[in-house]
Amino acid sequence: MQYRRLGSSDLEVSSLCLGTMTFGQQNTEAEGHAQLDAAMAAGINFIDVAEMYPVPTRAETTGDSERIVGTWLRHQARDKVIVATKVAGPARRMGWIRGGPKALDERNISKAIDGSLKRLQTDYVDLYQLHWPGRNQPMFGQTFFDPTEERECTPIRAQLEALAKLVKAGKVRYVGLSNEHPWGVMQFLQLAREHDLPVVASIQNAYSLLNRVFEYGLAEVCYRENVALLPYSILGFGHLTGKYLDDPAAEGRITLFSNFGQRYNKPNVLAAVTEYAALARAHGMTPTAMAVAFVKSRWFVGSTIVGATSIEQLQENIGAADITVTDELLGAIDTVHARYTNPAP
Repeated sequence: MQYRRLGSSDLEVSSLCLGTMTFGQQNTEAEGHAQLDAAMAAGINFIDVAEMYPVPTRAETTGDSERIVGTWLRHQARDKVIVATKVAGPARRMGWIRGGPKALDERNISKAIDGSLKRLQTDYVDLYQLHWPGRNQPMFGQTFFDPTEERECTPIRAQLEALAKLVKAGKVRYVGLSNEHPWGVMQFLQLAREHDLPVVASIQNAYSLLNRVFEYGLAEVCYRENVALLPYSILGFGHLTGKYLDDPAAEGRITLFSNFGQRYNKPNVLAAVTEYAALARAHGMTPTAMAVAFVKSRWFVGSTIVGATSIEQLQENIGAADITVTDELLGAIDTVHARYTNPAP
């Protein structure tokens, strides 16, 4: 396992990060603990969770992913595990989380971290991320910015000031963003430096063979500002494993939960997946292995988030991280990408 400095922070994270959004929904507590043990045995020291997990989120299960991680974490050497979690933002109609968070203000952020720490059974988290922006912007499969959707939101400086209080209190070591855009990242960085507030170390955005939008504007921003990408959905909700090509009714989040993962219902997703699967097999690897290896090989990635519902899937993901993406393979991937450019942005 390789280890890398996460952006401008002092965190030395494994090149793979275990995502836990299935814990409490598709995985039981025992299964979650087994995955955590297997990840640690493989050298993974980085765990990602969120207050709203598992996904799909609902009142009955919200917070269960953190609880499952917490009952495992209390038996670990805390300084050997890097834990990241997230505060849910507004505009997602989740009334069971703090009454439906209306803002990323100090009250909401403070209440969220206290809840997360209690569920995680720890005094601090290593990385605290804003799960999505409070302002109007396209996200989760939306493509275009619409100024007619403007709404009131907590100013970015106020969000940073709330996070700074958590850092000063010792509840948070470093802060990060998620589902952000270039303007937002630059605003957070500029205001942090102007007012001596926490500088974001990372950004967690969707990135995969089906969605390379990060490369257009954010890659340069993150390179010049020393912000690391934590890519999620690297297998495109299971599409890039190729399993839905073989059996459209195969068990997975897409088939288990209706109206889930709508960004993968768009034109050219099936065609792109078909070509990537054929390319992987032509190079002697599974579609899963190629998808994971490609993401991990990108120079802007700090740690690649892998998730699974079984130990077997997790082991395949971990094994794929050792695959070298040759120039020949990358060229072939880029040829497919040019033909089917970002079918699931």
